Amino acid sequence: MNVIAMSIRRAFALPLLLLACSSASAADTAPPAVTAVKAAHMLDVRSGALIDNAVVLISGERITAAGSKLAIPAGAQVIDLGNKTLLPGLIDMHTHLTNDPQDSGYSVVAKSVPRATLTGAKNARLTLQAGFTTVRDVGADAYTDIGLRDAINDGDVPGPRMAASGPPLSITGGHCDDTMHAPEYKLTALGVADGVDEALKVTRRNIKYGADVIKICATGGVLSFGDDPRTSQYTLEELKAIISDAHRLGRKAAAHAHGGDGIKLAVLAGIDSIEHGSYIDDEGIKLMKEHKTWLVPTLYLGDWLIENAEAIKLPKPLLEKAKVVLPTARVNIGRAIKAGVPIAFGTDAAVYPHGLNAREFGVLVKLGMTPIQAIRTATLNASELLGWTDRVGTIEAGKFADLIAVDGEPLKDVKTLESVQWVMKGGAVVK
Repeated sequence: MNVIAMSIRRAFALPLLLLACSSASAADTAPPAVTAVKAAHMLDVRSGALIDNAVVLISGERITAAGSKLAIPAGAQVIDLGNKTLLPGLIDMHTHLTNDPQDSGYSVVAKSVPRATLTGAKNARLTLQAGFTTVRDVGADAYTDIGLRDAINDGDVPGPRMAASGPPLSITGGHCDDTMHAPEYKLTALGVADGVDEALKVTRRNIKYGADVIKICATGGVLSFGDDPRTSQYTLEELKAIISDAHRLGRKAAAHAHGGDGIKLAVLAGIDSIEHGSYIDDEGIKLMKEHKTWLVPTLYLGDWLIENAEAIKLPKPLLEKAKVVLPTARVNIGRAIKAGVPIAFGTDAAVYPHGLNAREFGVLVKLGMTPIQAIRTATLNASELLGWTDRVGTIEAGKFADLIAVDGEPLKDVKTLESVQWVMKGGAVVK
C-alpha cells in the first residue's frame, strides 16, 4: 500500500474510532429505561388514603404505574426513600416570581426589567425546592414571567412548570396601574386598558406575547395608593369583553378581587377564578357556588406582611390598609370555605418570601379544612382550575413524574409540607 493510500485509511479510521468510543461512552451513561421510586407511604389525594409500601414506576418524564408493592423491572434505577411519604408535586395558583417582598411600595420603581428577570430565576428555584412543581404566575411587568417560563421549559434555569399571565389588565389608576410615580413622569403600567376596545386590544396583545392566562384587576388592592379594595374598578361590560375574548382564544381568566361588588361582577362576567376574595359576602358566596367559580384565597401573607412591614419599608398608607383588609379576609374566607365555595391553593408569594408557600396550608386548616382538603386545594383542585388534569395533580399513570416526599404524616399534621425533603420534576430529581 502506498503512502497516500495509508494516509487516506488513517484519515477515515480515526473519526470512526472516535465515533465508536463516543457511542460506547453514551451507552454506558444512558439513563435507565425505567426509574422506580419506593417509599413507606404514598398519599392518594383522590381517596385521601395512605398507600403503604409504595412504588412509582417512571419512564422518561411520565409515570407508568403507581401502587403498593409493584414489581420493579430488571435494570430499573431504584430510588428508595425509606420511611418518607410521597405526594404529588404541589401547585401554587397565585405567585409573582419576578418580585420580592422588598419590592412593595416605592422601591418597586427602581427595579429594572433585567433585574426582575434575574429575581424570577432565583425565586423559581426556591419555589421548586419547596416542593411546588407547578405555579400559575399572575402578573409581571414587561412579560418577564413569560420569559422565565420559556427559560425553564428550555432547561436554561431550574424552576416549576409555569402558566404565566404577563402584565395584568387594569383601569387607569387602578390597583395594577403603577401608582408610585409622580404624574410628571407620565408613566402607566403596560396592562392599563380603559373601555371595551382598549381592554380587547391588551388582552389580545398579552396572548400574542405568550400569556397562558389573562389576569384582570377587578377591584382596588392593598399594595397600591389611592384605591379602595372594597370598590370595583372594571365595569360588567368591560369584564365580559375581556373574559369572553380570553375564553374564545383558549385562555382562562383570573380576577384580583377583594370587594363584594367586584367579585360579583367578575363572576357574572364568567371569570374562572377570584383571587383573594377578602370582602366576599353571602351573595358572592351564593354566586360563586352557582357558577362553580374557583376562589384562590391568599391568607398567610397577612401574618408575614404585618410582622415584617417595617423591615421591607412598607409605606404607612399601605400598611394601614393591610391591617384592615387582611384580618377581615380570614373571617370572610372562613365563611366561604364552610359554605362550600370551591377552593384552589394560592399564596401571593412575593408579598412574602418565595419558598414559604406551604405555610398557607396551616391557615386553611385553621379556617376549617381537614388536612386532606387543604392538600387537595394544591393538587386536584389546582390542576382542575389550570385545565391540566391530564398532566399534574395526582400520582397516576400518564401524569408527569412530579413528586415530593416528606417526613411525618401530612394527614395528621399538614405543616409537614413546610419541610419538603425530596423533589422530582418530570422524572429528574431536583432536590
